[in-house]
Amino acid sequence: MIDSTQVKQIAYLAKLGIEGNELDKTTQELNNILVLAEQLSEIDTDGITPMSHPLHMTQRLREDEVTEVDNATAFQAIAPKTDNRHYLVPTVIE
Repeated sequence: MIDSTQVKQIAYLAKLGIEGNELDKTTQELNNILVLAEQLSEIDTDGITPMSHPLHMTQRLREDEVTEVDNATAFQAIAPKTDNRHYLVPTVIE
């Protein structure tokens, strides 16, 4: 369990402003979350295969095909500066 002092420290580190009237409620809510996490950690998951999705579904994916022509040469022809198929831009960080 965490107390209001710890919640103040967490809020400070997270750059959150928690007013006095919200402090007790926030402390209680965070403690409820920690209790839930503790309950979940007590569940025996030995022999359970991890799932990437809770439903046994497959995604319908389309074939990866090129659908547009390569206009890079035309676009780079109007660019102020290019080199080796890259756009050159001014340095903004010294």
